[in-house]
Amino acid sequence: MNKLKVSHIVETSLWITIIVVFFAFSFEFDQEIEIYIFGATGWPRTILVILLLVVLGNFFHLYKKGSEEQQGRIGITEEDEGISYESFKSVQKLIAILLLPFIYALSLKPVGFYSATPFFIAFLIMLLGEKRTKWILTNTLFIYFLIILLFMVLLNAPLPQGNVSPFYDFSAFMLTINTNLHKSFNF
Repeated sequence: MNKLKVSHIVETSLWITIIVVFFAFSFEFDQEIEIYIFGATGWPRTILVILLLVVLGNFFHLYKKGSEEQQGRIGITEEDEGISYESFKSVQKLIAILLLPFIYALSLKPVGFYSATPFFIAFLIMLLGEKRTKWILTNTLFIYFLIILLFMVLLNAPLPQGNVSPFYDFSAFMLTINTNLHKSFNF
């Protein structure tokens, strides 16, 4: 029943250490917010608790089943190839996947969230191997719509607008739509 390896215990310990360190640092910016009952640390601590539950759930799963390949799992076959970094193209792809979030983060100030996010989503889908244009566009629009719905409409979170002309204008347009939606539904 106990199929734990030393690597499982080390990994779980590292994750728990990260969670504890981040939780300890959350007391540095623990301030009351007049419009939010849980204060400035409400969401960061909630995410840390969720992460802790995931880590503990993973540890329990590893304890019960180990990390061996399991029969009947979707997407896993016996002839699956292992990941190989022998070719230069696969290394380029890995580097591109790792650099894309940094490029996206750098583009948020000049371009803004509303304009940069669909390109980020589409490029990420393409880097992960999807080649069908219709599929890329459909998934990009669907994910973008969900993100906009969550952050703009439901959470009413301020997002970076950008400061370069056509992108800033698009951000202003999106904020106008958001304001009109909130007025019409009396949020």
